[in-house]
Amino acid sequence: MYLFIYLILYFFLVFFLRSYLLWKKTKVNPLTFNKGDDAHGYNGKVFGFISVLELVVVSIYAFAPHGYQYLLPFWYLENDTLAVIGWGLLILSLILVWIAQSHMRESWRIGIDEENETELITSGFFSVSRNPIFLGIMIANIGLFLLLPNAFTLLIISLSSISINTQIRLEEAFLIEPFGEKYEQYRKNVKRWLTLKF
Repeated sequence: MYLFIYLILYFFLVFFLRSYLLWKKTKVNPLTFNKGDDAHGYNGKVFGFISVLELVVVSIYAFAPHGYQYLLPFWYLENDTLAVIGWGLLILSLILVWIAQSHMRESWRIGIDEENETELITSGFFSVSRNPIFLGIMIANIGLFLLLPNAFTLLIISLSSISINTQIRLEEAFLIEPFGEKYEQYRKNVKRWLTLKF
């Protein structure tokens, strides 16, 4: 039950509330995946499928435990240590994503916004990662797998890895046009996932 509540809270804070606050402030809809069949629109559908799959898996675990066996659990990975690590990663993900969204301010979008001008954010978490929000989402998916190690949470990691890496490359290609050399320099200085500075 706690995991179900966490997932609902995660979706509410990261997607619904953040989107509402941005729309209320700017009147811009941050949900920018199109409904077409191009790579961007298709990837948006994959993101939606992954979210629904997460909700279904966690709902079965919380409300229909007798059906959990049909998710093909990896029993040998079920232990308290991995569960604690899983919860730690889930909490870390929520904090990381929420703060990274705050750093993006009015430039935060879900997808590629081709209609409204945005600012290139290079400060805060974006000074050490070009994609801290996606990094946070991947951390959450790994945490979910450690809590519920089964074939479907492993599928979620696999699908999200492919989808997120595709989306990152689509966004990189898009950002070159409006920001040009500024973005190219940023891309040289900050790695796609994590830049370690000592």
